[in-house]
Amino acid sequence: MADLLDVIRTTGAVRDFLPDPVGDDVLARILDSARFAPSGGNRQGWHVVVVQDPDKRRALRDLYLPGWYEYLAMRAAGLTPWAPVTDRALDQEAVASVPRAAPGEPPVVLGDGFAEHLDAVPVLLAVFADLRALAAVDRDGERYTFAGGASVYPFVWSILLAARNEGLAGVITTMPIKEESAVKALFGAPDELALAAVLAMGRPVKQPRRLTRAAVSSFTTIDSFAGPQLADPT
Repeated sequence: MADLLDVIRTTGAVRDFLPDPVGDDVLARILDSARFAPSGGNRQGWHVVVVQDPDKRRALRDLYLPGWYEYLAMRAAGLTPWAPVTDRALDQEAVASVPRAAPGEPPVVLGDGFAEHLDAVPVLLAVFADLRALAAVDRDGERYTFAGGASVYPFVWSILLAARNEGLAGVITTMPIKEESAVKALFGAPDELALAAVLAMGRPVKQPRRLTRAAVSSFTTIDSFAGPQLADPT
């Protein structure tokens, strides 16, 4: 149990990888463990594309960059990027400030370089969700819907947990969903599938060991939203 808790407490987002290649046998072992993740009705409505072709990797990078730059611009403006409840005018104002490279010019590097070199990451996985298999109980609600994700994102997270057993680390990114139609066309995904995430993985330059998270008492109350806080463990 101690080993399990250590993995849960130290599996953070890693974007800096050694150039070491990762074999198909390693990926197969990771996915063989991750497939035991829960899903609605045990329908396992996911499909994974392992992106190895250099041209497709570069194309995926190019589809990633515009959304990434918009994300950085909104964060720089003090906004939560694409929050369902937000000031859309402020979003648009921030996005309008993003510098654009001229056609044929190399991309403008605005972050730490991870996005600009996404095509060089040792492992790129595109994870699709089969919309026919999702139990989206909030499908017809008036607010933003997210319940269907419960049938695919536990699987995505389990991939990263299983990767730890192989000495790998990585990060889940949903940025390419901004260009979902183009990504689906790139990989020949049928209409019934939706892009859920892209995972970038490899052998980490450094595995985080001390993650920072909010205390239990800051997000847990008893009997009502305004009820007493659940005490933090001692």
